[in-house]
Amino acid sequence: RTGARRPRTAGAMSGFNLAGVLAHHADRFPDRPCLVWGRETITYGELDRRSARTAAGLQRLGIGQGDVVAVLLYNCPEFIEVMFAISRIGAVFMPINWRLAGAEVAYIASHASAALVVSEPELVPLAEAARPQLAGARFVCVGAAPAGWTAFEVLRQDGDAPAMEPVAGDDLHRLMYTSGTTARPKGVMITYANLYWKNIAHVAEFGITGEDKGLACGPLYHVGALDLTSTTVLYAGGTIEIHRKLEAEPVLDALEGHGISNVLLAPAMVNQLLAHPSLEHRDLSGVRLIIDGGEKMPLPLIERLLRAFPNAWFADAYGLTETVSGDTFLDKGKMVEKLGSVGKPCLHLEVQVWDDDGRSVPPDALGEIVLRGPKVFKGYWKDPEATAAAFRGGWFHTGDIGRLDVDGFLYIADRKKDMIISGGENIASPEVERVLYEHSAVLEAAVVGSPDARWGEVPMAFVVLRPGARAAAEELLEFCRARLARFKVPRAVRFIEALPRNPSGKVLKRVLREQAAAPEEGESR
Repeated sequence: RTGARRPRTAGAMSGFNLAGVLAHHADRFPDRPCLVWGRETITYGELDRRSARTAAGLQRLGIGQGDVVAVLLYNCPEFIEVMFAISRIGAVFMPINWRLAGAEVAYIASHASAALVVSEPELVPLAEAARPQLAGARFVCVGAAPAGWTAFEVLRQDGDAPAMEPVAGDDLHRLMYTSGTTARPKGVMITYANLYWKNIAHVAEFGITGEDKGLACGPLYHVGALDLTSTTVLYAGGTIEIHRKLEAEPVLDALEGHGISNVLLAPAMVNQLLAHPSLEHRDLSGVRLIIDGGEKMPLPLIERLLRAFPNAWFADAYGLTETVSGDTFLDKGKMVEKLGSVGKPCLHLEVQVWDDDGRSVPPDALGEIVLRGPKVFKGYWKDPEATAAAFRGGWFHTGDIGRLDVDGFLYIADRKKDMIISGGENIASPEVERVLYEHSAVLEAAVVGSPDARWGEVPMAFVVLRPGARAAAEELLEFCRARLARFKVPRAVRFIEALPRNPSGKVLKRVLREQAAAPEEGESR
C-alpha cells in the first residue's frame, strides 16, 4: 500500500466529493429509486446510509485518504456503493477488468500499490493472484468470504458515519488501467474535476434529469457503462438498473418494459440484440437515447438499430478512458445527414486534428485527433515520460486518426495503429507480442486485428520461429492462455519466414492486417 496521505489541498471542499452528490439527493429525495437490481430497489436514502457504513468499515480496516482500493466485481449494487464509500473517505477508487488473467490483475494491483481489494467468490481466485505482490493489503469479499478474507457485511456493521473528506478538483478520484499502446497497462489518473466536468457536459448534452432511468448492462469497470450511463444519471438524481452481465433477452425485456430512457450499447452488444429472434415483436419506442461507444460502428448496423428503436436518438460517440468517456456525440438532428460521423465536441472540450508537425490541418484533411479541456485526465500513474509525451504542445494526443468536415463534425478514419478493439475491449498488440516473445521457440512476433463477424475483430499472431525450433500453433495459443485474458489470446497463429518491414526496420502492420483479412485454407472466421 502507499502508506501516504495527501496534504490538504488548497480549495478542498466536502461538497466537491463525489459522495456529496449521493448525500445531496438522499437529503432532498430519500425515497427516490437510485439503483434497481432484479426485484430489489435501493433508494437514494438507503444507498447513502449503506455507503456511509461501508466507508466507516473501510476506515476500521485502516483505509484512508490517498489509499488505492481495487474493486474486482461483476456488475452489482455493491460496485456503486463501494465507489461512493471510497470517495467519502478520500481514498482512490480503482475498478479492475474481470476479464483479465491473474498475472495482469497482479501487475495492475501491484503497480497501483493497492491497499485493499474488494471482490466476490467467483472472482476470488483471480484476486488471489495479486496477494503475493501486495504485502499488508486487506481483502474483502462480497458474499461468502474464504479464509484470509473479510466479509463485506462486516464493513457495513453499524458505526459512526465518517465525515465527508474535503477534496479539491485536482485530487485523484479514480485510477483506471488502460491497454494503451504499450506492453504494459497504464494507470489513468482521473480527478474529481475531470468527473465533474464530464457530468456537467453530458447532463447538458442529453438533457438528463431525475426522471431518467439508465440501463447499465455493459461492465461497470469500463468508462462506458460507468460514466456514459451511471455517473451521469446519478449526478442528475435519476435511476440506474444494473444487470450483472450482458444477456440479450433480459436487456430487451428491460428496454421494452422497465421504463429505460437511455443506455450505452457497444457494437458487439448491438449485434446481440439485433440478432435476437424476439426483436421484431418488441415495442422499443420508449427508449429515447442510445449511446454507442467502444469502436466505430458499421453504417448498416446503425441503420438496423434506428429501425428497431424508432424514437431513439442514436448518439454515435467518440471518447477515451483518459477523458472519462464521451468527447463527441452526433446531434439528434444530424443522424441521417451526418451518418458515420461521431459528431461535435461536448461542452468545455476542444477538438482539433493535427499533422505530424503539430499544426492544425484544413477541413477534411486527415491527422491525429487532439483534445483539450477540464475533463481530460491529469496524467499516467507513475509515468511522467508517457504523460509528457501525451500532452506535447499542451493538448492530449489520442493517437487516433480522423478528420473534421467543414461543419466541424468529426469522423474517425483509423484508430491507434497497434490497437485492436474486440467486442468493445481494447487490446494493445504489444501486450500480446510480449507474451509470445517469452516462448523459447519464437524469434519474432507481430499481432494485428483480423475481421470477425461477431466481435468486429480478433487478434491474430504472425510468428517467425527461431532457426531449428519447432512449435505448433496450439502450443503458442495455450502459452498465451496461461498469461493473458481470454479475449486477448490470438484467435489464430500464422507462421511466416520473416515479418514485413520498411527500410528503417519498422514492422509493416498494415501489410499484416491485409493478410489477416484474407483467410488461409482451413482457417475459420
